[in-house]
Amino acid sequence: MNEPVLQSPRLLWQPSPQNIADSNLSRYLAWLKAERGLEFAPLDYPALWSWSVNEPGAFWESIAAFFQVRFNSDAEIPLKSLEMPGAKWFEGATLNYAEHALNSRNSVSPQETAIIFETEASPGNAARIEKISREELRSRVALVAAQLRAMGVRKGDCVAGYLSNTPETVIAFLASVSLGAVWSNCAVEMTSRSVLDRLTQIEPKVLFGLCGYIYGGKKHARAQMVQEIAAGLPSLRHVVVIGDADGKADVAVSPDVTLHEWNSLVELSTGDAVPELKFEPVAFDHPLWILYSSGTTGRPKAIVHGHGGIMLEHLKTLSLHLDIRAGDHFFWYTTSGWMMWNFLVSGLLLSGVAIVLYDGSPKSPDFGILWDVVERHGVTLFGASAPYFRACIKDGVEPGRRYGLERLRCIGSTGAPLPPEDFVWIYEHVKQDILLSSLSGGTDVCSAFVLSNPHLPVYSGKLQCLGLGAKIEAWDDRAQPVYGEMGELVLTVPYPTMPLFLWGDEDGSRMRSSYFEKFPGIWSHGDWIEIDPPAHPGEPAAGPCVIHGRSDATLNRGGVRMGTVEFYSVVEALPEVAEALVIDTGGLGREDKLLLFVVLQPGVVWSETLSRQIALHLRNEVSPRHVPDAIYPVAEIPRTLNGKKLEVPIKRILAGTAVEKVVHPGAMANPDSLEPFLRLAKELNSSKPVSAPA
Repeated sequence: MNEPVLQSPRLLWQPSPQNIADSNLSRYLAWLKAERGLEFAPLDYPALWSWSVNEPGAFWESIAAFFQVRFNSDAEIPLKSLEMPGAKWFEGATLNYAEHALNSRNSVSPQETAIIFETEASPGNAARIEKISREELRSRVALVAAQLRAMGVRKGDCVAGYLSNTPETVIAFLASVSLGAVWSNCAVEMTSRSVLDRLTQIEPKVLFGLCGYIYGGKKHARAQMVQEIAAGLPSLRHVVVIGDADGKADVAVSPDVTLHEWNSLVELSTGDAVPELKFEPVAFDHPLWILYSSGTTGRPKAIVHGHGGIMLEHLKTLSLHLDIRAGDHFFWYTTSGWMMWNFLVSGLLLSGVAIVLYDGSPKSPDFGILWDVVERHGVTLFGASAPYFRACIKDGVEPGRRYGLERLRCIGSTGAPLPPEDFVWIYEHVKQDILLSSLSGGTDVCSAFVLSNPHLPVYSGKLQCLGLGAKIEAWDDRAQPVYGEMGELVLTVPYPTMPLFLWGDEDGSRMRSSYFEKFPGIWSHGDWIEIDPPAHPGEPAAGPCVIHGRSDATLNRGGVRMGTVEFYSVVEALPEVAEALVIDTGGLGREDKLLLFVVLQPGVVWSETLSRQIALHLRNEVSPRHVPDAIYPVAEIPRTLNGKKLEVPIKRILAGTAVEKVVHPGAMANPDSLEPFLRLAKELNSSKPVSAPA
């Protein structure tokens, strides 16, 4: 499919007066006027954003009050200092994330659906489809929490999972944090070595393990992996196993570890009552969960987020920016190891919202399967990664024609920047009247701080606004803010979901070097961002924005910097190209070369003619400076488990860095894809002539 490359943003959607009036953001503005005496016009988002970042304590206190966050004890002040790292939020306050997720408000019936779940079907196994009410969810969490308490789990203990995207994972998570324990899950597609790289850092007391799953039409056995993980965790005292698609759970553990089966935890004997569900009050900054960096360049960072910060941020983002409302069905396609799983589960914090979980491949039997789920379950917000939408385009999927999307009100995209032409595809081939929420944030903050807005128009290639409370700026190398041009994305005011700490980083040195080294005292996120100048002189610049990709993967050709996103948009628009990876070898102590790697569409044969065609296309659509010095066909683009292209690790490999210092195969979705790059690196760093790596 050869979509034209867009040269300027195009207006794609304008909210109607009714859209604006019905939004949660309008309710919040009315509440601010009535309860705080603050008045902001519905279309004056820059003024609202400016207040939220210049008065962060007052803003985040208003979020807690608006969403009726239940504190067991109150804080004296919402924010003690603006120091980064080290800002203290709501000191003295206690609460519990699980209590908010499970305690239905008076307006919500206990019989209303909380979770809609579906698995991929496979030969011999029909799809499992299940709906769980709020009452049933509470009961299952209460049963598992009681069992964890009996196992000796207490506040501050770590409970780990090796689980997929299923209700059991949600239940185990909520049961753990209801006790004040700290949750950490590793996706079930990871190897035991990769899991142990993560879990040995946090020394869990209990492990939940899944013995098998279905993906891509195949059964994947994991009982042996669960056994190896359990054997590698000396801290472990209990293992809870969940059967595979056939109900088998064959796992052996050492004599000092007690083995349990999931069904025995959630089944009641005849006449027994469900245990009382109790919630341990914990400090606002008590650890909630531990997420991990990709681990491609070393031991993964164990990133710790807190109960209170996550709750306030997710309530704000899901409700005010994505406009999720009571009665909505919220579906984000994710693995259980991506931070978007945590973001999705936080939909339970919103009254009357059901979250939709899908466990399976997004392309089995074809790329229409997720749209099937959207139609079948009446999804109102559907989110996925930007590469997924690109794959739908390449595959010729026509969701608007083939599926009933009447209830669909919002589409979310993250994981990579969404190219302008993909914006257009969504409005032309999915639905015209829809809010497209292109988001940017990351695992480090477990949220997004460049977001959508139900009051603002959508332009192709543009993220609508900076998130409320997120004082984002684009900085040049002199630490000065710039507008209308690419700069380093920085956060200049504390944010409640910044990591509390990195597990095992006692002196905070790894935390500082990860986020605060480039600009001391300022969060440097590692992305290039371009923020539009304010519409009027003196007005705050709150967006729209463009994310240009990772700042350490920039293309610098003759002093002209470009993010990789625009480059990919041009190359991948060619009908012969499935996807691409571009590497600028400059800046690493070697000759400055631009190398392009392309995966061809099925049936396309590589030739010098095609190479010249790609080069000419880039010359015409980007610039003569961005014509590659060499173009290589490869079978696959190396990716992390979350589907992100390994731009920086490949750049370092091609510069001669040993692969073991750059990337851990266990942190990759396709480790075999490294082979051609390793062969090319060997030739680039020797005197031999360079040949194609494929």
